[in-house]
Amino acid sequence: MDFDYDLFVIGGGSGGVRAARLTAADGHKVALAEESRMGGTCVIRGCVPKKLMVFASEYRETMGYARDYGWDVDVSGFDWPAFKDRMHKELDRLEGIYQQNAENAGVEVFKQRAVLRDPHTVELADGSRKTAKHILVATGGHPHVPEMKNADLGIVSDDVFHLDRIPRKMLIVGGGYIGCEFAGVFNGLGSEVSMFVRGAQILRGFDEEARGHVGDCMERRGVTIHTGCAPIEIEKRGDRIWVKGSNGYSDEFDCLLWATGRRPNTKGLGLDDAGVEQDRQGVVCVDEFSQSSVPSIYAIGDVTGRVELTPVAIREAIGFHKTVFQGDKTPVDHELIPTAVFTQPEMGTIGLTEEEAEEQEPTLIYATAFRPMQQAFVGGEERVLFKMLVSKETDKVLGVHIVGPGAGEMIQFIGVALKMGATKADFDRTCAVHPTMAEELVTMKEPARVLS
Repeated sequence: MDFDYDLFVIGGGSGGVRAARLTAADGHKVALAEESRMGGTCVIRGCVPKKLMVFASEYRETMGYARDYGWDVDVSGFDWPAFKDRMHKELDRLEGIYQQNAENAGVEVFKQRAVLRDPHTVELADGSRKTAKHILVATGGHPHVPEMKNADLGIVSDDVFHLDRIPRKMLIVGGGYIGCEFAGVFNGLGSEVSMFVRGAQILRGFDEEARGHVGDCMERRGVTIHTGCAPIEIEKRGDRIWVKGSNGYSDEFDCLLWATGRRPNTKGLGLDDAGVEQDRQGVVCVDEFSQSSVPSIYAIGDVTGRVELTPVAIREAIGFHKTVFQGDKTPVDHELIPTAVFTQPEMGTIGLTEEEAEEQEPTLIYATAFRPMQQAFVGGEERVLFKMLVSKETDKVLGVHIVGPGAGEMIQFIGVALKMGATKADFDRTCAVHPTMAEELVTMKEPARVLS
C-alpha cells in the first residue's frame, strides 16, 4: 500500500517534535499536526514559563539577603505586566525555534487539529485526510478540574501565565508538585497563599521526610496549608470567590487555582475508531516500545501515563525512532529518573523513598539537616536536608533526596552516579568541594538509622 507519509505525528510538543525531526532527518517523509502552539505544554504553558516565574519570585528573598550582605537595594515592588510581556516574548521565540527546527529537518507541519480515522489515516480540521505507514500520538495532557458547582470560577495552571495582576489573596487546591510550585511562586511575589490538600501532607508519592521538610519550610515562609481538606462549597461574592473547606474553614479569595492533577488529551481523538486500547481515564495503553494495541499506531509522552516529564517524552521519542525506523528495538528505561520539584525550597530526588526501601530490603539511612552558610551568616533559620538510602547488603545507593537551594542541579549529576551503580563507598572516597552544601553527599559517615 502506498502512503502519503512514512510517519504522521499528532502533537507538536517536545516528544512529538523530536520524533518527527529524527525521522525526517533520516530521509523519511514526515508530517506533524499541532492544533495549538508548537512546543507543547512544557515550552508554552508549563516548565519554561513556570521556571521563569520561579526565578522572578525568588528575587525578593535574594535581595533581602543582599541588604544583609551590605548592598543598598530596593524591593518595594514587582512589575508583573513588564515581566509577563517579556516572558511571553520568550515563549514566542522558543515556539519559533520549535517550528523552524521541524521544518529545517524536512517535517511538513499542519497548524490544525488532526484525529484518527483508521490505523493508517488521520483527518485534519479542514476535512482533508492523510495516510501514513506509522502514526505517533504525542498529544500530551491537560489540567483536570473536579466536577462541582461553580468550579468554573477557578483557573488552572495554563491560565496563570495570562493573569492581569498578581492576586492579593489566593487559594490553591491540590498538594502535588504543580500546586506546591505555584504556592511558592505567588508567595514570593507577595500574595497571601493558602492551600487545600486532601492528604495528610503535600507531595504525595515523594519521600515522607523530604516532603515533610518542604511543607514545614513553605509554612515558615508564609504559605498556609490545610491538610485533610477539600473544597465543598464555592460561591461568587462580588469580585471575590468564597470557598468553604471540608475542615470547616472558609474565606474569600481573589483567585482560586485548581492543581488537582492532569488527564491525557485523548478525548475526541478518534482512538476508538482506530481500535486503540485506552484505560478508563483515556490513557493510551502501550508496550515497552511505545506501541499501542494497533501495530501501526504508537504513543509517547504524557498521553501514555507512564512518567509525565518532558525529558522522558524526549527519551521515548528517541526510542520510538530507533525501534521503528532504524531497526534497533529500544525499550525506554524508566528506572532511576532524577527529578526536581521547583518548590521553595527546591527538592531534588532520585531512586527509592525511605518507605519503598523499607519494604524492599534492609537499608541504611544517612541524613543530615543544617543551616547553609549563606543563610547562617545573616541569621536565617531555614535548613537544607540531605538524605541517602544505602543497601545494607550491597552498599549500593538506592535513593537520594535533597531539599535546599540548587537541589535540582545537584540531583542531575547524582543521577549519573546512580545509573552507573554507585555505592556508598564510591561517594566516601570522593573528595569534598569546600565550602559547599553538596559536600555533605560525600562526608556523611554514620547512618542516622537502619531499616531492617
